[in-house]
Amino acid sequence: MTDAPIFSPDSWQLTDGQAALAERARTLAAKRFAPRAAEYDREAEFPTENYRDLAEAGLLGICIPESEGGLGADLKTYMLAAAEIGRYCGATALTFNMHVSSCLWTGDLLDRLEMDPATRATHHEMRRVHYRRILDHGTVYAQPFSEGGASAAGFRAFGTTALKVDGGWRISGKKIFASLAGYADYYGALCTALQAPGDPHLRRNTMYLAVPADADGVRVEGPWDPLGMRGTVSRTLIFEDVFVPEAEQLMPQGVYAAAASRWPHMFMTLTPTYMGIAQACYDFTVAYLRGEVPGTPPVKRRMYPTKRIAVANMRTMLEQTKAIWFQAISEARPDPDKDSLMRAWAAQYTVMENANELARLAIRTCGGQSMLRSLPLERLYRDSRCGSLMLPWTAELCLDKLGTGALYETGETDDD
Repeated sequence: MTDAPIFSPDSWQLTDGQAALAERARTLAAKRFAPRAAEYDREAEFPTENYRDLAEAGLLGICIPESEGGLGADLKTYMLAAAEIGRYCGATALTFNMHVSSCLWTGDLLDRLEMDPATRATHHEMRRVHYRRILDHGTVYAQPFSEGGASAAGFRAFGTTALKVDGGWRISGKKIFASLAGYADYYGALCTALQAPGDPHLRRNTMYLAVPADADGVRVEGPWDPLGMRGTVSRTLIFEDVFVPEAEQLMPQGVYAAAASRWPHMFMTLTPTYMGIAQACYDFTVAYLRGEVPGTPPVKRRMYPTKRIAVANMRTMLEQTKAIWFQAISEARPDPDKDSLMRAWAAQYTVMENANELARLAIRTCGGQSMLRSLPLERLYRDSRCGSLMLPWTAELCLDKLGTGALYETGETDDD
């Protein structure tokens, strides 16, 4: 039996395009990704086969504009489709986000910001190089972001630097928890541009550069044996004086800082994975109590009042999570007002925390057998625990942003 959409097109008033892409992602993930998820998790192995399937289905270009040959999904449409993937394989959905962001940020997000004609033309010329690789050859992009400090949270310039040289840039630095490390063809690295050694590191000088994985000076190091999201293979990525040609820019110099400031919803793109996991925890619990989980005896457990109350509580939490998340992604636009931005933080916090809470309640409700590794719930629990820790909007940072936003107006200090 085919699973119903997480967001019913009629009930949630999806466009035909949104419904179609979510359906494409759900069908592929349920048929191909779900059966492989346990092995990728057990072996901490990257889901290479899933990426071949994504390329064949055209989904590697989901956020490449239609004018460039892609599927033209905006942020909301992508988020709805990605949640369906997260429902069946969290590691695939999370790494898929790292690839898609290279297209979403350079596509719909920048197309909806003002640029002078010359900069716009330069940008379109730059991005076309990357789009053609993806569409014509199935090229996979990663997006190493974290560096172990305050830069990934937006408080400080990136420590990874791009020194201007003849014909391009010299990249030096380190990225940690770099998903797809060793498997992507290009790393879309955020770097601080320097015109000369010793220049100050300024956030406004952030550059977004595609570093070829096979370039001299690129290496992946360290083990990868984490609690959850094991299939992301997020090892440490080292750049040692790596030459990157001018043509490998993903955005013109100086554009990223403005985009990050004016498009805060771009930092919500980790949440679809966990929205999907939240749905999967509920789906498993219902199927288990109805005696419908493949590989288990067809024993019904739904007749007990304690089980029915537990499922009712899970359904209530799931509906609350879906509602705030859907509203937040529906409001995504440049320069959101304060209330919209606070809803985005609240939605991020809610999805990341409630995914794990739903996994916990599912284990408690289903009982000891649900902890067996032959069933998906213990993996969903481990994967769900990772979301609240992820920069740039960890659970704690979201709460701090919400509290500050509620108690301070722009520019206010305690000296006022």
